[in-house]
Amino acid sequence: MRRHLAHLSDEALVALVARGDEPALAELYDRVGRVAYGLAFRVLRDERLAEDAVQEAFLAVWRTAARFTAERAKASTWILTIVHRRAVDLVRREEHRRAEPLDAEPEEAAATDSAEEAAWLGFERDRVQAALKQLPDAQREAIELAYYGGFSQSELAERLGQPLGTIKSRMFAGLARLRELLDEGAEEGSWKPQFTS
Repeated sequence: MRRHLAHLSDEALVALVARGDEPALAELYDRVGRVAYGLAFRVLRDERLAEDAVQEAFLAVWRTAARFTAERAKASTWILTIVHRRAVDLVRREEHRRAEPLDAEPEEAAATDSAEEAAWLGFERDRVQAALKQLPDAQREAIELAYYGGFSQSELAERLGQPLGTIKSRMFAGLARLRELLDEGAEEGSWKPQFTS
């Protein structure tokens, strides 16, 4: 039924989705859904929540496809970014839902440490995301697909239609610059957690 869509690029499919083409959305899901689920599961560590994140992300793709700009990112990167945001939102929602007033029990100290650690991890995640946004698009895309999408460098080369050496140099340069940006942020007096026992 969707065989006529198989030859289209992901970007062309997003354009069709923007016009309300449901088969185009289904074709996008077939192409990106497995990687999207893997990304969501890595963030959430829960199958049900990962499925929810992917479902919410593809609903967002359906609603916002008209805003996609092919010049800014590949369609698959755009979709995986939405998936990652939904997964992080679900982590926060679940943490908030599970948060209950603490009774004065021995578990209180462990819960406090856990909350501080979660806050620190959230802070670090935000710092990394801000630093990633400062990278050139090609470097950012390669790093995001490798680390969030789970692609190997060989798979990236094939997916992006670039020589393996180009992918390796993009990732090397991107990671080196990312390290510099994160170090600069630390030197500027970024907040550091005070874990107390």
